[in-house]
Amino acid sequence: MSCGEPHETDCNEVLDEVYLYLDLECADGRREVIREHLDECSPCLREFGIEQEVKALVSRCCGDETAPEELRSRLRTRLSELSVEAGTREYLPD
Repeated sequence: MSCGEPHETDCNEVLDEVYLYLDLECADGRREVIREHLDECSPCLREFGIEQEVKALVSRCCGDETAPEELRSRLRTRLSELSVEAGTREYLPD
């Protein structure tokens, strides 16, 4: 998406990070850049509003559910294994 207006930060770049912004999962500096872009770019702000509404709806419908402890434990173990594999594996170009 592009609104046709020149911005310091590209619209697609901002919209790619909307969920990170909503979840407070990006650095404070990056949050500020995204917030400033949303303040000046109405097409992105509209898109952000849609994303925010979807996230709120999912939260209302599924917010009270938690994964069983056994599943959470298995996921943590598997993620740790994948992290170790990725750190020790040599990546070769195709």
